[in-house]
Amino acid sequence: MSFNESDQASLSRRVALAAGAALATAPLLTSTPATAKSSADHGAQRSSTPAFITTKDGTKIAYKDWGKGQPILFSHGWPLAGDAWDAQMLFFGQKGFRVIAHDRRGHGSSDQPWDGNTMDQYADDLAELIEKLDLTDLVLVGHSTGGGEVAHYIGRHGSKRVAKVVLVGAVPPLMLKTEANPEGTPLQVFDDIRKGTATNRAQFFKDLTIPFYGFNRPGAKVSEGLREQFWRLGMQGGIKGEYDCIHEFSEVDYTADLKKIDKPTLVIHGDDDQIVPIAASAAKTAKIVKDAQLKIYKGGAHGLAQVDPDTFNADLLAFIRR
Repeated sequence: MSFNESDQASLSRRVALAAGAALATAPLLTSTPATAKSSADHGAQRSSTPAFITTKDGTKIAYKDWGKGQPILFSHGWPLAGDAWDAQMLFFGQKGFRVIAHDRRGHGSSDQPWDGNTMDQYADDLAELIEKLDLTDLVLVGHSTGGGEVAHYIGRHGSKRVAKVVLVGAVPPLMLKTEANPEGTPLQVFDDIRKGTATNRAQFFKDLTIPFYGFNRPGAKVSEGLREQFWRLGMQGGIKGEYDCIHEFSEVDYTADLKKIDKPTLVIHGDDDQIVPIAASAAKTAKIVKDAQLKIYKGGAHGLAQVDPDTFNADLLAFIRR
């Protein structure tokens, strides 16, 4: 799929509508994970460089694990990796928290297996990471596809290690438009994303940054740095894993998972999210998850944590400390 400037509005409303998510990558280092201790005191024993766990199927999952204190684990979205949480990792690490961010299989510095790029496996990988690091009293933060991963982790593995849940611009309960979900996004949009990823993902990812961060809105201050980081992180991932993941963020129904969340939950969403429209996602999630708190960012874009990290970090900190 190719786009030019005249296609910008169409990109915002159709192709970009579903691709959402978050973040980051890490250098290709091959250090082994430190021996797990308790969630609070483990930080003093760890290196500041990325590490890896090897899952039961032999896939290496890259992660960063910094600081000490109550752990916060950040789960990124499509097509990025853990480094997109940089502003949060630094802020919360300096506030006395232990901060962890991993690269989903097929993304960032993690292995790029041909098979196994499913939400079931993503959730199981997350469970292995949490268990190997022996994380307890854990705050789980998931953006976009990462929100689906967090919800599905609880749906498959329970919440005994979890203290609080935060879903940010997240894809649950279901992005796809169906008879039962008329607020969803038509399948053709996701097919367009598949085509763009398969045929020219370099250009597709570059164009996607505009609606992702709301840079096509009047008065928006465009950050070329954010655009370049998005492109770099997206291109570091493997095309097969990223292609497969489109189905997982768009056509998987997370309703049953949301019903199993039994911890305090904060749902954050921008009302101008052009990637994951709020009517089909946060508005429904806040009603499904018992006693969930919904916080709407007026004019907020999909990548709101990166566009306005000060506001997002303050809101997240207030929720954790509440």
